[in-house]
Order: sequence, then C-alpha cells, then structure tokens
Amino acid sequence: MEAEISRSGAEPPESRFQRGTNQSGMRDFNERLVLSLVRRSGSLAKTDIARMTGLSAQTVSVIMRELEEEGLLLRGEPVRGKIGQPSVPMSLNPDGAYFLGLKIGRRSAELVLIDFVGAVRAMLQFSYRYPTPRETVDFVTRGMEQIRSTLTGRQDKRISGMGIAMPFELWNWAETAGAPSSVMDEWRHRDIRAEIQAKCPFPVYLQNDASSACGAELVFGRGTIPRDFIYFYIGAFAGGGVVLNGSLHVGPSGNAGALGSMPVPGPEGRPTQLIDIASIAILEKALNARGIEASHLWTSPQDWGDVGPDLDEWIAAAGTALAYAIVSASSVLDFEAAVIDGWMPEAVRSRLVASVREALAKIDVEGLHLPDVREGTVGRHARALGAASLPLSDRFLIGTGAPMKSA
Repeated sequence: MEAEISRSGAEPPESRFQRGTNQSGMRDFNERLVLSLVRRSGSLAKTDIARMTGLSAQTVSVIMRELEEEGLLLRGEPVRGKIGQPSVPMSLNPDGAYFLGLKIGRRSAELVLIDFVGAVRAMLQFSYRYPTPRETVDFVTRGMEQIRSTLTGRQDKRISGMGIAMPFELWNWAETAGAPSSVMDEWRHRDIRAEIQAKCPFPVYLQNDASSACGAELVFGRGTIPRDFIYFYIGAFAGGGVVLNGSLHVGPSGNAGALGSMPVPGPEGRPTQLIDIASIAILEKALNARGIEASHLWTSPQDWGDVGPDLDEWIAAAGTALAYAIVSASSVLDFEAAVIDGWMPEAVRSRLVASVREALAKIDVEGLHLPDVREGTVGRHARALGAASLPLSDRFLIGTGAPMKSA
C-alpha cells in the first residue's frame, strides 16, 4: 500500500451550466448550480454567478451565505474596482466535504480519500493476481479504518459517501484474467455494495469502473471539457464511457459505453472485440509468452521501464483497434472528442494516442466527422477518483449523471 497526492481542476465555458430559477422549491438545484459553477471556475463573486445563471442578486446572496455557513464555501479577499462596492470572490472549502472511492480492478484495488476540491488526501493500493470478494472487503475494512484514523472528528463527520468502481459481471472474465472460475463465480452471488454499506455510516454508490473513469474526466479533468465525448480507459481490459450534453450517460443497466465489447478488425481481418486487442492483459500475455515477468505492468504503472518490441507491437495493434472503435462510434453519435487514458505511464499513453491518430488517417471515413483524439488528463487513478466522484456528484453537483446508490 502507498500514499499519493494529486490535484486537478477545469475551466469550461459558462454555457456549460444550466440557467437557475428563483422559485424557492428549487433551492437544492440552485445550490448545486452555484457549487458546480464555483468548482469549474475556481472562484466567483455573486455578481458573476447572477450573470451566468439568471438568478437574482438577492437569491444568489442567500445561497452563497448559507453555503458559507455550512462550511462549503470560503470567502476571499475583496477585489476593488473603479466604481461600486468591491466584489468578494468565493471558492470551495477543501475541508467542506470528503469522499471515499474504491476501485476494484482485475489486477489491483485502490482506496482513495479526496476532499471537496478533488485533492487526494490518502490513497491505499492492493495488488493481486485476481480479485476475490473476501480479500476485497477485508482491504476496504482495514483501509477505511486506517484512513479515518488520520482525520479529526470534524473531518470524519464530513465524509459524505463512498463510491465503488468495478467491472460489472466480473465473473465473466475468469479465463481472460487467468483466475479460477470457481473463485470468480463468487462475485455472481455477492452484493459487494451492500456488504460495504453495512460497514459505513454514509451512503455507498456503485458504478461500472470504466464509466467511473469517464466520470472522473468529466468532474476533475483539466482544460476545456467537451460537452459530448467518447472515452476509453485502457486497463487490464479496455473499456470506456460516453458523455452526452455534459452528463455521463450510463443507460438503464448502468453499462452504456461498454466499448470493450465493440467489434474491431482482428488478426487476418477477422472481427474480434476491442478488449481482445487493446487491453494491457494482451501485452502481459505477449511478454509472458517470451518468458518475461510482467508484474510491473500492474505494480509500477508510472514507469514500465524498457518493455521492448512487444510494447511497440501492442501500441500499433491497440491504436488501430481504437481507431476503428472511434470511427464506428462516430457513425452513431457526433462526438467532439475521443479521450484516451489508462493504467500506464504518460509516455506510453502519448504514444498510444499518436498511434490512434496515425491509424485514423488510413481509414475511409467519408461522410463522417471524426472527433478530436486527445489524451485524458486525470491519469492512471481515474477509476478510483471516478468512484470518489460518485457521492460528490450525487450530493453537490448537477449534470454529471446519476450513480447507483444503496438504500
């Protein structure tokens, strides 16, 4: 287990946010709207928020005063202009709320605590050959106790929830994960969310791991976040998510954007699934076939060292497969961007994105408008951070999609 610190922000255009309403029945929505605006902009004065939302100055003043009293907003130093009263910028209070996130992956689990601005306060990691329900619950139980013991009583009371990001129907991947079917089948009969909820005094949420990573890019991503984008997260297995009109789209089953299952050209042109080409497990398999120990792919995602020609071949094949997936998706929806991130060093991610762009240039895309292909900005911990963003989004934000929550 290890601890890491990370922080990111974003500054999308004002048009990203919906208009407010001055009716008292919409107080909760207006509070979320104000918090969403402040999160995206870093700090705002009440005059800025009134202009952006259409809310009256009086309504904004009441909302911001209450949010400040609740400890969610901090008052900045007054900024004096040439005329009129000085404006007072308000920003998020990092200690206003805390959120736990659990990523259950095919090769490792992560437990993270973030504060109200998205800064990582603690992160624990647990690597394994394959996940089991018992070991996962034990890891979470010990991890929560360890993390919460470092908080003051006031901070602990401000934990607003935990999110879990994990592959749905994990038991179906036993063969690919190299795990015994009998062990993986335990996941079919366990409600991991309910088991963890029984140990928590705050609500627990659940979402597909790749969709959670996509949500992390939406909530914590740096730079201008497109309103419509397709997202690929390349971990042990390839997966992804879809953002439409500024909201994460998960569908009625919670599995929308299951991009790992998308058909792409395979060996000798035969169709196969994206997961069978672009997953890091495929690179691991190639290395193992040549007698090369590859555990560092999971334990040292920040630096793979000199992997050799197998990495070159994997990047070329994965880039081509991702290019075809992007073209197929673009024939259905008009995305502004295709974002690619994953459990890999930044240099490898850059090479993979370059490979995708090269492959796209060789595909017949007549009649289509292709999205801008870009690197993700959250990085290898996107799934864990996306899990932590589930309670954050459900309680404090607007327009980020509705996660599944326990009763």
